[in-house]
Amino acid sequence: MLDLISAANLDSTIRLATPLLLACLAGLYSERSGVFDIGLEGKILAAAFAGAAAGVYLGDAWLAVMAAIVVSVIFALIHGIACITFRGNQIVSGVAINFLAAGLTAVIGNAWFSMGGRTPPLPAEARFRGGDSVLTPFFDGIPGIGPWLNEVILDHTFFVYVAFAAVPFTWWVLYRTRFGLRMRAVGENPAAVDTAGISVTLLRFQAVACCGVLCGLSGATLSLALNSGFITNMSAGRGFIALAALIFAKWRPVQAMFACLLFAFLEASESRLQGRELPFVGEVPVQLIQALPYILVVVLLAGVIGKADAPKAGGVPYVKER
Repeated sequence: MLDLISAANLDSTIRLATPLLLACLAGLYSERSGVFDIGLEGKILAAAFAGAAAGVYLGDAWLAVMAAIVVSVIFALIHGIACITFRGNQIVSGVAINFLAAGLTAVIGNAWFSMGGRTPPLPAEARFRGGDSVLTPFFDGIPGIGPWLNEVILDHTFFVYVAFAAVPFTWWVLYRTRFGLRMRAVGENPAAVDTAGISVTLLRFQAVACCGVLCGLSGATLSLALNSGFITNMSAGRGFIALAALIFAKWRPVQAMFACLLFAFLEASESRLQGRELPFVGEVPVQLIQALPYILVVVLLAGVIGKADAPKAGGVPYVKER
């Protein structure tokens, strides 16, 4: 079992955790403000396609990231308008966002590139690569663990560092800033926030916009860093797993990071567990290994983690008192 904690497996775990963590933090901002967002999956998918398409046409990685963020924010604002402005059902709106993104990416992708919804491989200048840290020579000089530290800590794209830096930043925003205090309050008791003269609508739209930015980065990670382009439905349920991790973490950022690392570790360990003989079990079926992250989602949501209290005003449209 030592190969499960090898540098290569831990490196893969961190890479695979990055889009999950960004999406999980995105959901945290939205749901802490009282807007449940089942549409994380759709925003990730739309952002991945927008980033890849921009990378193909513009040939610039940073412009591709901006395109991914802009498209994701647009989808987030559509969700916000439906749920906040028109007080629609938040679950239905989120599901609609998922269907809309899945359909549009396939149809537009096929119309633009005629590759069955895929994009052509990205040029080198439109991709993000890791491993070029100025600290590499320093770590190489550490006997024994130097190369291991290089592979696990330094051999990553900027998305990884942004995602993990966003965890303490989100904690600080939620618990140490006026905006975070108001956002948590509007998710618990919007009437009290309104009585204090603070706009519930504005706060929720700001939280939804933050959600869009982080989902944009999550989608860009998939198509610009983990892959070299877009393929149909490449989000592969990550938005739903991020929601499960958010519930597992009980809407707290640090715990969300560890939950995402757990899911990513299971995914990264698939190839190393396949064909392995376990005591009293025998050879582990390939299908079981591939299903492990999703089995864990079901187990966690079945109540193993104990009671997880969502924000009290979550999912409830706010009607201003007159």
